[in-house]
Formats: sequence, structure tokens, C-alpha cells
Amino acid sequence: MSDNKPQTVYRKDYQKPDYQVDEVDLDFDIHDDITHVTSVMNIHSEHDRSGNVKPLVLDGDELNLVSLKINGKTLKPEDYILDDKFLTIPNPPEKFKLEVKTDVKQKENTQLQGLYDSDGIICTKCETEGFRRITFFPDRPDVMAKYTTTIRADKEKLPVMLSNGNFKEEGELEDGRHYSKWVDPHPKPSYLFAVVAGKLDHVKDNFKTMSGKDVSLNIYCEKGKGDKCDYAMDSLKRSMKWDEEKFGREYDLDIFNIVAVSKFNSGACENKSLNVFNDALVLANPETATDANYKKIESVVGHEYFHNWTGNRVTIKQWHDLSLKEGFTVYRDQEFSSDERSRAVQRIQDVSDLRAGQFPEDAGPSAHPIRPDSYISVRNIYTGTVYEKGAEVIRMQERLLGKEKFRKGTDLYFKRHDGKAITCDDFVKAMEDANSVDLAQFKRWYSQAGTPDVTAKGKYDAKTKTYELTLSQKTPATPDQPIKKDFVIPVEVGLLDKNGKDMPLDIEGKTSKVLKLTKSTQTFKFENVEEPPVLSANRGFTAPVNMNIEYSDKEYAHLMAHDSDLFNRWDAGQQYATKNMLQMVKDIQKGKEPKPDESYIKAIGSYLKDDKLDKEFVAEAMVLPSEKYIADQMDVIDVDAIHKARGVMQKAISVELKDELLASYEKNQTLGEYSYDTESMGKRGVKNTSLAYLSKNDEPKLQKMMVNQYYSAKNMTDRDSAIRFVVNSDSPKRKEILDDFYNRYKDESLVVDKWLSMQAVAPRADTLDKVKELMNHEGFAMDNPNKVRSLIGAFSAGNPVCFHAKDGSGYEFLADQMIKLDKINPQVAAKMLTPLSRWKKLDPERQELMKKQLTRIINDPELSSNSYEVVSKSLAMAKDDKVKGFAKDGDVKGFVSGNKGTGELAHSNEKIGKISIVKQAKQKSNMADLIPRRKMGR
Repeated sequence: MSDNKPQTVYRKDYQKPDYQVDEVDLDFDIHDDITHVTSVMNIHSEHDRSGNVKPLVLDGDELNLVSLKINGKTLKPEDYILDDKFLTIPNPPEKFKLEVKTDVKQKENTQLQGLYDSDGIICTKCETEGFRRITFFPDRPDVMAKYTTTIRADKEKLPVMLSNGNFKEEGELEDGRHYSKWVDPHPKPSYLFAVVAGKLDHVKDNFKTMSGKDVSLNIYCEKGKGDKCDYAMDSLKRSMKWDEEKFGREYDLDIFNIVAVSKFNSGACENKSLNVFNDALVLANPETATDANYKKIESVVGHEYFHNWTGNRVTIKQWHDLSLKEGFTVYRDQEFSSDERSRAVQRIQDVSDLRAGQFPEDAGPSAHPIRPDSYISVRNIYTGTVYEKGAEVIRMQERLLGKEKFRKGTDLYFKRHDGKAITCDDFVKAMEDANSVDLAQFKRWYSQAGTPDVTAKGKYDAKTKTYELTLSQKTPATPDQPIKKDFVIPVEVGLLDKNGKDMPLDIEGKTSKVLKLTKSTQTFKFENVEEPPVLSANRGFTAPVNMNIEYSDKEYAHLMAHDSDLFNRWDAGQQYATKNMLQMVKDIQKGKEPKPDESYIKAIGSYLKDDKLDKEFVAEAMVLPSEKYIADQMDVIDVDAIHKARGVMQKAISVELKDELLASYEKNQTLGEYSYDTESMGKRGVKNTSLAYLSKNDEPKLQKMMVNQYYSAKNMTDRDSAIRFVVNSDSPKRKEILDDFYNRYKDESLVVDKWLSMQAVAPRADTLDKVKELMNHEGFAMDNPNKVRSLIGAFSAGNPVCFHAKDGSGYEFLADQMIKLDKINPQVAAKMLTPLSRWKKLDPERQELMKKQLTRIINDPELSSNSYEVVSKSLAMAKDDKVKGFAKDGDVKGFVSGNKGTGELAHSNEKIGKISIVKQAKQKSNMADLIPRRKMGR
């Protein structure tokens, strides 16, 4: 980093904009290497001008200013101040027309923010702060304007030209050029602006809204890929219908467009009426996409469409309130998928993702509330906390209020705030006002970080036939928040009798009840309980907490076999397996032979024999907890012992359940044409999970099954499963099959990504060497985020035993690549640094090796603010195991060079690893404050 450290932006410093933009007329004159952008804005003052007139400050990033006019008069250089981030006009009129001309070199934009070239397709990504890379503008979400956009380009090279809103007109120009004009009647912030131009395949359909309006639906993609858009279109139509039925939200324009491009930093952007997608989340057919790909496409297409109301029509006032739109919209897309498919399986998958990504985030150096108080780089708050935990906070409100009252709250929310930029507080206030409730304490979920630990202890009195359940809550310290106040935590519970039947909890015979935990400790009493029950707690994962219950192995098995709540049935198996494997890890550390629990294996086998169970549920229930999840439960992570313990468990299941697995494999074959319906996906899931276990058995005939399935597969789901089992093995056919797979699909970029990732996650001694070799392969490109995530990201985040090699080679490799990538695409680089940030729970030797690489990165003089924020917070973690103080301002460099820090690493429960971390070092900034620009809420 340079001496001018990036500044921290605080939520408390928000001030409304001094100027508002009412209308924007944009003209894009696109040429091969440069685009001339003309922006004409109608602007009015929002501040009291009776005193000093405040300057107009416009954001700009790597822009070439061509000319500047106010009310038709050209400004001279002495009339404004221009630096590398801002264009300032010191004394503008109260109301005026501002014309700004800029030149943008789209092919040189490797950051993929603003206007850029994606393999010949000109497109934009403006969320979060990309519009400032197109033209000078007050690029903040609470500046909302109406946009008219004209695009001009060579007709042969760029025949399709799209922007936001409704299509207005098109026409021919001189020299083989043409134009297209678009008008968006709805005010929107600049982050929702979009332009696309290119040679594109086009798939079209239509949708009739609940009021009878016909909407033209269009999906565009690279030439030759149009046949892979059908499922995305189907998902879009179902999303539109669902939103009308569940939330009463009707689409508001005449046209809705989706464009899929190959180079995109994230999954997709919800730009008003023109969603731009990473093509991995649009393109699918049975030969190239797996069942998991289909599910993801459905989810993300729904998510971006639902943003039309939760994010676009009602948007955010400042970026700190990002969860207002993202948490609510994730909740909506999860509910959509739950209604379209198995609700229980959807819940299992959503919670699995939350535990794998967000729970460790809550326990790490970058922990923050769902409404962060500060950030350095705004892209770094696009996290699992804001998205997935944000969705859980919305869901808790729905569970506390009930579906009917929750709908009353959302109806009021949309009516009250349509067309406005608001805050998370406004959402909660709508819930309160619509239902006459007080959610003041509940709002702590918006302001406190960390995953609460909830402990449940039951006491049965046979004499009075009562059962007392005591719940207690405690939330570990997180950076900047050493002391936590009690949350409101809804906990749905049920009681099972000795036969596995649900016991009635009240005189009405209800067998499930939501308890409201509001204090540190509360006791709830159940009467007329005829026998000692087995507690089923946090059914459906009512709250995002770590649930501590001291179950015996017999009780775990009982819940696995009988719990009527399928989520808890699955979770009982996960916790049972985790408990067993943690003991196996201890045995390995002591030099003993690890022993898998036979009762657990028997319980898994019972799922295979139960034809009444949802096949998708069976497939989920059969999968062991990941190595990463097991690691999260340990005080000090032993990567190698965990890997060995899980392998021993897999081998034991493959041997002891061989007959059941073989029968399941044969019984769940799907014949005929590929179908993505729930039943077919469930059968493929059970079949391939059975094969995964059989692949761990050394019998030659079982090893041959993998090879046979690979060559005989009729769809990508079966072929991808088979090759991954081969790649993870020492099969003599390994290289032959890898070569065959690449040669089959070398022209399918998204399938090549699968080929890269399956090699990167293989737990083999030669994997890192292979990853380095693949970086020079024709199928890899450092400037394509999908390729980088598929190879480097898959290795560092998905292959713990190789990434955490004792010699530190995995850490050095990631640091080397991220230093390079940070110069190309800092957003992607910052996200991929996460594996290095979680050094605190590893053994001392690995800790030092990881900190060494973090130090290398932060000492890079050209490091971006994106990566700087991640690394500086990681290195601000103190060394001591007891809280004595916090790192001082500016101490990051001292810390990394050897100065002793202070902090805490404490774990009081092995099953639920608790980590408390110190307050992050605050960042100083020597950046000149030319005019009060940083007070503008971003």
C-alpha cells in the first residue's frame, strides 16, 4: 500500500446529498477501442443556499474528461477542480443543466466495473460504484433520476443494443452505424443503470400480468448459445407468477431483458428491466449442466427478478443498508425455490451454505452486523452476513409475526416507500405499524455481529407429567463489539415420544411451537407430557444460532429415524456424524485407530431402505459433514487428522453398507430423456451419492462402476459425478478420462470450468503442481473471474488438506496469484483472500506461515483498497489468548513486523467452536480532504 491509506466510510456520518439529479440523458457512441459518452443532467440544489453555496462533487474513476458545460456554457479548467477521484464545481447555480463528455476505453477495463468488453460484447456493471467509471456523477444510491439512453454503434459488429426501461426507437446512421433509444420512466440510482451491445443470440417469450398487461421477455447470450436459455426463461416466468401470488407484486414495464456474458465479477445484477448475468447462471442443457446448475439458475433468475420491487422500486439510502434489499430478496428467492421444489431440502441446502460461509465469517476478523457500521471498500460488505444472514433476519420476523401479518407488513412497506431510497429501520417500522407490535429489541439483529450460542436443557417430572425446557443465549465477542445484548430468538420446538411420534404441546393438539427467547435464560413449561420426551429444537432452523443440546448417541439416532421435521432429522445426522468424527480426530492425534460409530452407519443405511422418504432428502442426509464444517467445531484445527477421519468414515460406510448402496444405485437409475423435475433430480442424487461411497471401496468391480458410468452417462449430472470420483482416486483410467472430458467439452467454456475445479479440489499430493500447470492451459484465463474461481478459488477454498500443506506452499501460491490478480481485478482478488484470513484457529506453525503471506500482500505498494481491507483486518487479530485490549490505530504494520498484539481465542464447547476476536485496527487516512466529500453517505 502507499502511505495514503484508504478511508473508512461510517454509517453514522451519512448526510443527504447536497444536489439531486432529476433527469439524465445519456449518449453512448461506441467504437472499437473507445466509447464517447455524453451525459446531460438536470440538477437542482437540495441544501440551504442562504449561507454558503456548497460545491457540486461528482465521482469519477479512471475517466478522461473531454468537456464540461453548465446551461450550454463551456467551463474552463479554472472553473472546476479535477483529481483522480472527483470532479468538483465550486459554485454551481441552484438549478441547472450539466453536460459532461468523457471517453472510456472499454477493452482496457480489466476490473469489469463500469463499461467494459466481455469477449466482444460491450456491457456494464455499475453496482456498486461502477457508474463513476462511465461518467462523472454523484454515484450514490440515494440520488435517483429518470434515464433516457441512446446507443450508437457499428451495425454489423454490434447489431443488438439495449438499455434500461422501454424501447423507444431505432434507426440507421451513416457509415454503417445505427442507433437505439431507451426510456426508463422510473427514477433509479446510478448503480441500476445498464447498457449492452453485441452480436447476440436471442430467445423470446411473453408473460401476461395479473392485470392483463403483456410483457415481452427476452434472453440474450453469446452467438451459438441460444439453445441453452430455455430453463432460464422458464424460471423467469415462474418467478413473475410467484411474485404476483405471494407478494402481490406485478411487473411495471413493457419489456424485461436478461443478458448473459462470460466475464462478470458476480452472479448477476438487477439493473432495472435489463438484468446482466454471469452466463454460468443462465446457460444450461442436459449435456453441459448438472442438476445443481439448474437449481442455481432458478434461484438466481428469481432473485434478480424479485429485486424489481425489493431493491429497484424500493431502494437503499446508503450502502450500509445493503441487507435491506439483498437480505429481503434472498429470503424471497429461497421461498420461491421452496415452493417450487422440496421445502425441507431447500432449507437444508440454504442452512448448509449459511454454516459453511457465514458462520465462519461471524467468527472471523471481518465479522460485522447485517447492517455494517463501516467499510473501506463497499464491495467487501457483499458478504454472507448481508445476504444469507440478512435473509434469516427477515425469516425470523415472518416466524414471529406469522405469514398473514408478515404479508400485511410487506404490503405497507411497498405502499409507503415505493420510489424511495430508505433504510433497514424503515422496513422494521412497516412491520411494527402494520401489526401494532414492538420490534425494538429484535432490531439488535441489525446492529450486532456474531452467531449466538443457544443452550437447551430439558427436565422431565414424571410425577407432575411436566417438561421444563430452559433456553439460554450467549453471543461471543466480535471486532468492535466485545459485549453483546440479548437478542430476540424464535426457537421452534417439538417433543418426540419413545416411538418417535410427535407429542401434543397444548390442549389444541399442536405438536410444534415457536418459543420466543428474549433474555439470557428463560424456562418454558409443557404440561400433560406422558413420558420423558426427546427434544426437537430449532425446527426448520428458526433462528441462525448454534444450538447446544447434550444428546446421547441413542437420542441422535432416534431423531434421525423419526423426527417429523425433516430439517432437524437431517441436522441430527450431521451433529451425530460430527461428534463421531471429532472423537476419531482425537484418536488419530493420540496414535489410536479411529473407529466409526456403527449406530450412525446403520442409521444412514435405514434411509436407503425407506421408500417413503423424499429422494432429495435422502441424498442430502447421506452426505457427511464437510471437512470445513468439522474444522469449524474445533479449538485448533488439525487439517490432516480431519481429512483422515472423514476418509475412514467414508470407507466404513462403503464397506458395511455395500449391498444397500449397490441396491440403491440400481433402483434409482433414471431412464429416458433427462428431466429436471424434483423426483428425477432426487433419484440422480441418491444414485450418485451411493456411487460416491462405493468409489471408496477398493473392490475392482466397484472401481469399474465409476468408469462405466462416465462413458455411459446420458447427462452432465451423471458424467460429472463419475469423473469427480475418478479424479479423487488412483484409478489407472484417471488421465484417460480427464483427457476425454476436456476433448469432449473444450468448446464449452462453462464445462471447462468444471474440469479445472475437479482437478483443483482433488486431495492428492500432486494437486498444487497440477494447478500451477493448468494456469498455463488454454482453458484458463486470469482476466476471466469464472476461470480464476474455478481453479485458484477451488483449490484454496475447496481443498483444505492441500491448501493447508505443512510447508506453506498453498499459502504462498495463493498470495502470489492474488498480488497479480489485484492489479487486474481487485474485487475478485479481495474475495478470494478469505482462506488466508482464517489463520487464528490453525496450529502455531501454520499461523506463522499464513501471516507471512498476509504480510507480503499488505506490503505491496500498489495494493487496492479492496484487498487492503481484508488483509489489514486479518492481521489486526491479536496474538494472545485473553482479551487485554485492542490494536491501536495504525498498528497493523507494527503487528505484522513482530509487535505483540492482544486478543482472545476461547472455546468452551467442542461441538460448537466459539471464537472471540478483538476489535479490528482502525485505519488512518492521510488522504487530502479537498472539499467535504467523504461526508456524502455511501
